[in-house]
Amino acid sequence: MKSQRQPKIVVVTRETRLKGMLQRWATKGQAQFAFKRARAVHAVKQGKADDAMQAEEEAEADFQELDLEDSTYDQAVQQLTRELDFGIPVQVIDRRFLPTLDFDLCTVVVVVGQDGLVANTAKYVGDVPIVGVNPDPARFDGVLLPYQPGGARDAVSRVLNQRATTSNVTLAEVTLHDGQRLLAFNDLFIGASSHVSARYELTLGRRTESQSSSGVLVSTGAGSTGWMSSVMNMARALSGLSGQHQLEPNEPEPFRMPWDSPSLAWAVREPFLSRQSGISLIAGNIGAREELTIESRMAAGGVIFSDGIESDFLTFNAGTIARIGVADQRARLVVPRRR
Repeated sequence: MKSQRQPKIVVVTRETRLKGMLQRWATKGQAQFAFKRARAVHAVKQGKADDAMQAEEEAEADFQELDLEDSTYDQAVQQLTRELDFGIPVQVIDRRFLPTLDFDLCTVVVVVGQDGLVANTAKYVGDVPIVGVNPDPARFDGVLLPYQPGGARDAVSRVLNQRATTSNVTLAEVTLHDGQRLLAFNDLFIGASSHVSARYELTLGRRTESQSSSGVLVSTGAGSTGWMSSVMNMARALSGLSGQHQLEPNEPEPFRMPWDSPSLAWAVREPFLSRQSGISLIAGNIGAREELTIESRMAAGGVIFSDGIESDFLTFNAGTIARIGVADQRARLVVPRRR
């Protein structure tokens, strides 16, 4: 309940690429040396020993870019924490700790981009409002990051004073027969962990079909311009090969659904027709009160993951039944005031 929440602001950050390197090499100097040396060794192995010095020079420039990216991000986080001095606790956490934090004790969550960090955070915070901050507009488009560090204070203030305007984003949810659950801001993937064919039985309504494919993709409105859009582009291009749809060069026809759409889109990737697998249930929509059911027929290697994070998955092997639908939970993104 909102009335039970204690006033606390949580700032979610992420590890920069340079910070990841420092976990291995300890110091910036060692990381820089290893980075340059790796490029030079690669040039030699490619039979381009004469280019080794140039490779090191290019690596030096690339490393300086990593260093600048890291310092820009750190400065943005520091500025943000200063701006959020409202006299109430501000907790800064790395995204690794999202699953362990109790967001019921939180009033507002401030995410310091990229966009994927907003998507990842939204699955854990319940209905707590999210303020997306773009720490580096020169590098990040920031579709989900409408604020810069200097402008986030006003957005957070409006949340604290219950005057914020929020945009609701529909989430997808998969529930396994044993009660395990996974949410998705953009999309869910159900299939095999490698490039082998996924085997399963798919049911929608009263129709059931055994299938063999590269997996099933389920997309929310927020994710409809991402992975699902790529699948649609491929399908349209293949239709052009068969003469059913003639594509113009770079023809723009993106697949889009509203972020608050009360339904999900799903598609079977590369379905295979055989005596044991059909292709009559290939794509469609899942309404708010509907459910797509998939039962695994794989001895091993079956997985379900969300938003492209393959390391955080549910096992989907033989006997596992997954039920996919629109989640009751919604993400609440704080949007700028209209002028």
